[in-house]
Amino acid sequence: MDPRRCLSGSRTVRPVFDRLAKMGLYYRTAADKVDGPATPFNPLSVETTFMSDSVRILVPGDDPPQIAGSPQLDRLQSYGEVVIHADRPASKQDQIQRAAGCQVVINSRGSVTWRDEELRALPDLRMITTCSIGTDMIDLKTAAELGIVVSNQPGRTAPVVAEHMFGLLFTVAKRAAFQTAEIREQRWTRRMNLGVQGKTLGIVGTGNIGAEMARLGRAMGMDVIAWTFNPTPERASQLGVRFVDTLSELLQQSDYVSLHVALTEDTRGLIGQQELAVMKDDAVLLNGARGPVVDLDALADSLQKGQLAGAGLDVFPDEPFVEAHPISDCEQVVMTPHAADQTPEGVDLLNGGAVDNVIVFLEGRPQNNVAV
Repeated sequence: MDPRRCLSGSRTVRPVFDRLAKMGLYYRTAADKVDGPATPFNPLSVETTFMSDSVRILVPGDDPPQIAGSPQLDRLQSYGEVVIHADRPASKQDQIQRAAGCQVVINSRGSVTWRDEELRALPDLRMITTCSIGTDMIDLKTAAELGIVVSNQPGRTAPVVAEHMFGLLFTVAKRAAFQTAEIREQRWTRRMNLGVQGKTLGIVGTGNIGAEMARLGRAMGMDVIAWTFNPTPERASQLGVRFVDTLSELLQQSDYVSLHVALTEDTRGLIGQQELAVMKDDAVLLNGARGPVVDLDALADSLQKGQLAGAGLDVFPDEPFVEAHPISDCEQVVMTPHAADQTPEGVDLLNGGAVDNVIVFLEGRPQNNVAV
């Protein structure tokens, strides 16, 4: 059977195709030139209809488990077939084979990336939604060129993530992880703890998570300052923070620095050796943004030299982070495996948000679309 064939009178698919056509979305056929214009959807043409009588929705690599088994997926039953792979693709080719013939991808894990090669190899793909705020795992430029809609989850789990980051803050400040490990080894090793109340919290990036960090910081009696690329007096008043003029100024003044920026060319390597050098010797760095925002080698070096009091990391340059690295030998570092939103409530919010994004897309009302 031709993988593009379906019953042109399908009650399930016809309305979906009609809406996609009205949205001006496109797909590529083998006859289209790679760099040329794509073909618009036409639900009356065999060449522009999908396999079977429903849309095919793929979860390409749900490892560790995020959305598999979620009751949220039940809401997609009337829209199409949902295919879930519990393991990560073994290779790019494996990933492409899994996604072949699929129109929608629910990317539940950031370790599955969608670069130019993969996107161009999938002419049927029309939409990718993430179970995350970040979309750095997707080549947005190529997706836009091919007419592939990319949706994310802005702010949906900001309170959950902020809770986690404060958990890291307290664990580092009170030396809890290190001293627990010492007691388990029957060693009574005591370290001087750090105070939190009355200290200065510097927030880099004042989006939804940064805003939640500011709220919790104020509740703890901290002086909250912030730096962002586009500060406004209105935003400062809304968050109850004081914007500083430069990143260097924030780093110099803060006792705790918490990073919450998207990964872009402007933020990659934002915190390196030079930036770490201007921080206080008793300061703590928290990274809840993306791993490449911080030069991990430089951070390990600063910690080993006693130029920082500690660090709390939930993200890493390459994930899963299982390699031997000097950062793992620093007793004043607390690390979690990109798990800031992994509470029952947080996971359900992300899964529900991903399904919401798929449903409204198929109904012709796309939301949370990410621009290049």
